[in-house]
Amino acid sequence: MGAGPIARIIELPQGLIKQVEARILSRADHPISRRNIDPNVLKVLYRLINAGHVAYLVGGGVRDLMLQRRPKDFDIGTSAHPQQVRDLFRNSRLVGRRFRLAHVFFGAQNIEVATFRRRSEVEADDGDPMIRHDNTFGTPEEDALRRDFTVNSLFYDPQSFQVIDYVGGLADLEARVIRTVSDPEVRMREDPVRMIRAVRFAAKLGFAIEPATRAAIRTHREDLLKSSTPRLIEEIFRTFCAAPPAQALILMEELGLLEVLLPALSEHLRAAQIPVHESVTVRNLAALEQALSGGLEPSRAFILACLFADLHLSTQNRPSDSPRVELHEELRGRGFPRGETERMRLLLNALSRLMNPARRLRGMHRRPYFAEAKALHELVAPAYPAASENGTAPRKRRRRRPSRRRRRSPANAHHHNGAGNVAIAAQADGEPDA
Repeated sequence: MGAGPIARIIELPQGLIKQVEARILSRADHPISRRNIDPNVLKVLYRLINAGHVAYLVGGGVRDLMLQRRPKDFDIGTSAHPQQVRDLFRNSRLVGRRFRLAHVFFGAQNIEVATFRRRSEVEADDGDPMIRHDNTFGTPEEDALRRDFTVNSLFYDPQSFQVIDYVGGLADLEARVIRTVSDPEVRMREDPVRMIRAVRFAAKLGFAIEPATRAAIRTHREDLLKSSTPRLIEEIFRTFCAAPPAQALILMEELGLLEVLLPALSEHLRAAQIPVHESVTVRNLAALEQALSGGLEPSRAFILACLFADLHLSTQNRPSDSPRVELHEELRGRGFPRGETERMRLLLNALSRLMNPARRLRGMHRRPYFAEAKALHELVAPAYPAASENGTAPRKRRRRRPSRRRRRSPANAHHHNGAGNVAIAAQADGEPDA
C-alpha cells in the first residue's frame, strides 16, 4: 500500500537514540481529499509552506477524515515557532502558557497552529512525571511521539497528499482501538486528563480502549486530582456534550473515573444494584444523545441537569430525616462554575414540580428558565412512566365565583347616602326595587 516505510533517526530526551519507521500512504491509498478540508485551513497551510516551513494537518482532523467522518475542527502542526506564525498572519494572536501556540482568525472561525514539539525533559525532584512545561520544540517525528493516542498522531502533508504515521495509528484505526503512544503508565501520569480523553474518544468513535491503557487508567485514576481544575471541568463538559454521553458515563464508571470526579453520582449508580447500562441515568443520557443528534444545543447547566436528574428525583422521595446531597454545593466544591450549578439547581427543582401532578406550578411559565425546564421534563419523563403522563403546560387558575352581596340590616342601611343605599334600604323594608 503506497510508499514503503521510511526510517528516520531521532534523538530523544536524555540523549537516547531511536529509529522510527514511518508508514506512508500515498494519495491513492487513503480517502482524504482537499475538498473535505476547510479552505481557510488550506490557506494557512500553504502560506506556512510558501514561507519555507514544514506544515501538516495533524491530530483529530486527520483521524476523522481517515474514518470518513466530518471533523469538528482542524489543527495545524508546523516547524515555524509561535512568533514566526504571528509574524506571518496579522489575523492571529499567541495564547497559552503551558503550551504556547497561535490562533489564526477568519471572522468567528479560529484555526489552531502549534509548533512541532518533543516530550519535556523537565522532571520534578520527587520523580513525578507530570508535564508542567511543554514548550520544547522538535521535529514532526518527535511531535508524533509526544502525542497522547496513536489515532491522534497522524499527519497529512498537503504538498505530497500523503498520510504519515510514525506510531502505528493507522493499524489502530483499522483495529478500532484507543492506545497510548508508548508506555501507558507513563503517559497517564504525565497528563492525567488523558484518562478522560481516552473515554471521550472511545465513546465518540465506538472504539475499544486496549487492555494496557485500561489498566493504566484504573491504576492512576487518583492522579486526576492533581490536574488543573479548569482543564478537568472543561474535559468533563466536552465528554458529555460531544461524545455519546450514555456510553461515556458507562466507561467512566467501569474505569473508576466517576468515583474520583463525581463521587455522589457514582455512589447513586452503585446503590441501584443493577448494571450501569440499565440505570435510569444512562437512559436519560441516551435520550440526551438522541436530542443532540437532532440538533439540540443545550447549555452546560442543562447537561448537568440531565446527568443528575435521577439522583435529584430520588432524594425527593427519601424520608425527611435521611441525609440529602446538596448537588450544587457538591459541584461548587469540585470547581464547577457558580452560574452553571445555580442554573442546574433551578432546572432540577422545576423538574421535581413538573413531575408531580399534584403540585401547582404557580406561574412557573413566567420564569426565565421555564423553556429549559420544560425541555428537560420532556427528555427524562419517559424514564418515569407514572410521571410522564403529567403535562408541562401551565395550569389554568380556577375562576373564583363572585361572592353574593350580603344584605345590610335596616339599621346599617340608613347610615349610607346615595340612590343605591336608598334602594337597599327600601328593599330591606319590603318595598320593591325601582
